[in-house]
Amino acid sequence: MKSIIPLLAILSSCQAFSPSLQSSRTRELSTAQVDSTDHITLESGCGRRSFLTKVSTAALLFASTPANAGIDPSALKALPVEGDTTGAASRLRQIEAVNGPRPEDTKDIAFEKLPSGASYREYREGKGEATIQPGSKVAVEMSIRCRSFATANEPGGLKYFSTKEDTEFNELAWTIGSGELPPELEEAMMGMRRGALRRIELPSTVVFSARKADTLPLPSEKNKDGKRRFENLFKTDATLLFEVLVTRIK
Repeated sequence: MKSIIPLLAILSSCQAFSPSLQSSRTRELSTAQVDSTDHITLESGCGRRSFLTKVSTAALLFASTPANAGIDPSALKALPVEGDTTGAASRLRQIEAVNGPRPEDTKDIAFEKLPSGASYREYREGKGEATIQPGSKVAVEMSIRCRSFATANEPGGLKYFSTKEDTEFNELAWTIGSGELPPELEEAMMGMRRGALRRIELPSTVVFSARKADTLPLPSEKNKDGKRRFENLFKTDATLLFEVLVTRIK
């Protein structure tokens, strides 16, 4: 007999969660008399709601957080590029992160014409107090495009030279006014600051004179396409488009 009583108690507690029993007990609540059995039903219902609430709260507390939680994505830009033994790719990525992407022909920026016949567009003003003046020692990243060889993919013209492909350290360094590069190009660079970016156009007449004076940057021996384009340039309109990014000024 003693073993039957605990079993009845367990069955009674299970029935407290039965939907049919809850429904009948709810109807009994409409009467004026509320007996002790109804109190048990209410307490059981409250107990179940309390249990579900605690389970939901625990699920929120132990929910997994995103893999990048607490990580500043901008800090990843300073990390080196895997396999970049010279550091050139890391440096280029850092410059692009600070200065933004290269200019695009689709940007509606007017060329400013200079007395020498050269003209330029300024895409980025740069930073710092130092500006390019006569006698300045400068270093730049540069690419040179043949305007007459424009294509759908290269509307500014195909490149025959770039510091990335045709120089050892991805830059040209010289003193303004030394005669190493066309003076018309240097005129269009006046006032540029470190990080400044301009596109400079030299007309065909200036380019022919620069070729005669041997002041045009030349493609390297390994740049076969560039050498061929440079040779064919002077069989047609020789207008050149220089993309110049200033990296150092002294």
